[in-house]
Amino acid sequence: MKIIRRLYDWVLHWAETPYGTPALFILAFAESSFFPIPPDVLLMALGLSRSKRALYYAAVCMTGSVLGGMAGFYIGLQFWEIGNSILLYYVNEEVIEQVRTYFQSYEAWAIAIAGFTPIPYKVFTISAGFFRVDFLVFVIASFLSRGARFFIISGLIYFFGSSIKSFIDKYFNLLSYLFIILLIGGFIAIKFLGDIHD
Repeated sequence: MKIIRRLYDWVLHWAETPYGTPALFILAFAESSFFPIPPDVLLMALGLSRSKRALYYAAVCMTGSVLGGMAGFYIGLQFWEIGNSILLYYVNEEVIEQVRTYFQSYEAWAIAIAGFTPIPYKVFTISAGFFRVDFLVFVIASFLSRGARFFIISGLIYFFGSSIKSFIDKYFNLLSYLFIILLIGGFIAIKFLGDIHD
């Protein structure tokens, strides 16, 4: 835990330097494939320091995260031994098998949910490559879910400023679960409308 705390503090310090934006991109990229600290930490710090650029930071974060997810996908596809060692640092083999089940049953849903929630996104990106998930589905679901996550955070900061920080910190998991419910409801609605049309 001391190592994680030091990494957390190290990530935050970039917000106080002129290199905050490129650091955010690199962090978002790395977190999607191997790094343990989520980019939300730096995204919030940068957004709160310059709230009028909060949505720009969200775009940078989303782009880095999706590209990092694509790198994770490639690791799982071509370098599974490396990818598996990364995964086993965060989860056990039973979880990896559960992820396989999620992909088999829910493909796009599993990626979208993982992209938005506190579930380690790298577990899904690397596994997606190994389990040969459709790459286009993977990229689209990643853009939608990571974009939603980062733009919601930055949007709240943009409109409400520093007063929203404690609210996000306190209710982030609840907001994530609400998004999952809305996301699944959207998929069900689309399927229902498709069935009616057929």
